[in-house]
Amino acid sequence: MNKGELVATIAEVGGITKVQAELALNRVLVNMADAMEKGERVTLSGFGSFRVVERAEQKGRNPQTGQSIVIPAHNVVKFKPGKNLSYRLQ
Repeated sequence: MNKGELVATIAEVGGITKVQAELALNRVLVNMADAMEKGERVTLSGFGSFRVVERAEQKGRNPQTGQSIVIPAHNVVKFKPGKNLSYRLQ
């Protein structure tokens, strides 16, 4: 499912237009990103939680040249599925 399909589903189930559904979805995603930028964990009960963790500097290799490179430390988003989602995926 891509964003367009999700917007269409939200619009159909919610009885609203696709424009309204996309606006609502975009607001939710922006608020989630803002919270994670502040270092907060975002938890959607029954679905899962998102959090930002720092990935340490590591050594890598350029696959085209074989040259060793250093990948700098950076932040990544981790997702941990909730109980309901984990149960449905089994």
